[in-house]
Amino acid sequence: MFKVFIDGKEGTTGLRIFERFKLRDDIEVLEISEELRKNPEERVKKIKESDVTFLCLPDAASKEIVQLSAGTSAVIIDASTAFRCDDSWAYGLPELSPAYLEKLKKAKKISVPGCHASGAIAVIAPLVLNDVVGKDYPFVISSLTGYSGGGKKMIAEYENPHDPELDAPRIYGLGQTHKHLPEITKHCQLTVSPIFMPIVAPYYAGMLTSIGIIRPKLSLAETHALYLKHYAGQDFVRVAPLSETPTMLGSNTLAGKDDLKIYICGNDERITIHAQFDNLGKGASGAAIQCMNIALGLDPKKGLDF
Repeated sequence: MFKVFIDGKEGTTGLRIFERFKLRDDIEVLEISEELRKNPEERVKKIKESDVTFLCLPDAASKEIVQLSAGTSAVIIDASTAFRCDDSWAYGLPELSPAYLEKLKKAKKISVPGCHASGAIAVIAPLVLNDVVGKDYPFVISSLTGYSGGGKKMIAEYENPHDPELDAPRIYGLGQTHKHLPEITKHCQLTVSPIFMPIVAPYYAGMLTSIGIIRPKLSLAETHALYLKHYAGQDFVRVAPLSETPTMLGSNTLAGKDDLKIYICGNDERITIHAQFDNLGKGASGAAIQCMNIALGLDPKKGLDF
């Protein structure tokens, strides 16, 4: 039995992780009483008792508890933005390259990618890493998400009486300083940060992240072949056959699932590439559990839903 502590189990990410663990017989979740769940000393005690600790906390709180628990032998898996650009932490997107996977296998500190970032990196990185576009290509990213990505406060706003404006999609991050931009830029090896347009819509879960390329170096079929090669053998990232390209793509199609599906659309002059997944699955809790499985030497798919 692996002992696991979830610091921040009450939030959407922590709760989904906890629910997944209910179905596993190899995990013992270390509980902490309600009156002590914000007590630093008790939390550090639980971290030191654990084999793996998940931090489902705001950035500042994650940084504080990591510092307080320094020297622990537990694998720390952080779901905040705090360490996603820190090279001393493994970045939890093993499909990006063999080097990312190998680092995860040996890691004691793992940073889980952001939800929008997971989709953006999945569609941009293969183009940059294979020199299809330059590192200074002016990408524009749109990313449609369900409101659960905003956490408990946003969920309450949508699920209680609210302003009618919430009943339609809303673009946010208009100042182009969204917290996912640094990790997208870093892990795609870009020298120019993309324009990023996140959109929250009135449904609970699911995400569709999209980019476009004008006058690409490769044809539509060649671009598709590139993605098939890049993600060959991956369980968590699948590339849809060109014959499967729909006339419309839904953003909640993979809600409740823990994998990600890529669609290559358009024509030889204008290509669009889309990542379809669950913002709470491959975009958060599912990715965190996948990282844990890898770090513990288990089947990466164990306890996850496809």
